[in-house]
Amino acid sequence: MASELNQATSNKIPHLSTKRKKEIKIENRKKTLKDIARSWELYVFLLPAFLYFLIFHYVPLYGVLIAFKDFNPALGVWDSPWVGFMWFEDFFSSYYFWDLIKNTIGISLYSLVIGFPMPIILALAFNEVKDGMYKRGLQTITYAPHFISLVVMVGMIIAFLSPQTGLINHILGLFGVEPIDFMQDPGWFKTVFVLSGVWQGMGWGAIIYIAALSGVDPQLHESAKVDGASRLQRIWHINIPALLPTIIILFILDMGGLLSVGFQKILLMQNDLNMESSDVIATFVYRTGILDAQYSYSTAVGLFDAVINATILVIVNQIARKRSETSLW
Repeated sequence: MASELNQATSNKIPHLSTKRKKEIKIENRKKTLKDIARSWELYVFLLPAFLYFLIFHYVPLYGVLIAFKDFNPALGVWDSPWVGFMWFEDFFSSYYFWDLIKNTIGISLYSLVIGFPMPIILALAFNEVKDGMYKRGLQTITYAPHFISLVVMVGMIIAFLSPQTGLINHILGLFGVEPIDFMQDPGWFKTVFVLSGVWQGMGWGAIIYIAALSGVDPQLHESAKVDGASRLQRIWHINIPALLPTIIILFILDMGGLLSVGFQKILLMQNDLNMESSDVIATFVYRTGILDAQYSYSTAVGLFDAVINATILVIVNQIARKRSETSLW
């Protein structure tokens, strides 16, 4: 009798536990709804951004399916025949695969090595300028190129580098240098692309570093001065450590877009003579997908680009998290 009573009691405990769990879930759900109702204005502000990413970034992912199909617009995505990884294999075995990879990575690394440190150096220099009016004037001058239209910017580059009328070739001519056709010579394309990008973007990129430097406690500099530290020593031991978390985050983000070179600018600067060094994955996708209407093939190449970028982002973030306390997640 006692054993039967114990067995009956033990059978009721899980039932009561499950019921209690359901009650807790309901209570939590009600609490969440109350919190949303209490802060509904914040969720209204969040709604446009949420809808933007949902409509323009997540819904279009449905189209990635055509990378694995022989897409026919008349049949639609679902009814087009399935071909698996055929387009990826065609791309990997093509004669231009390694040329595209070499150009894309070459331009990206060149931009990273030259362009990434420049905003940091500029922000450190601005931080040392004490004259307010002079500092604001310099900042305005360096910010201004960022607001120039990309089409206008490329037009300016072509005009400045013209072998007949370009300002650069006129200056080189004063030193006895023969005119150089920068825009037609494949050997000069990467340098022109990177240096013009640094000129246009370093002032704007320095803003976030200037903001980080504004949070440095002035008493640290005063104490360092008392201890006899020079200006360079104070920059190295106070300012740069303060910038380090920001530097790491931006570096991770830049590495995550290693294969996503500035497509629009390259397309505007590209011509038949410099195609050897200017053709990258992004321009290839545009040419095959939009101009040649090879939708499945171009989608497969674009998906390959996105997967590699995401993989690099995760790897660099993991390394940053292990080496420092700063990472994206």
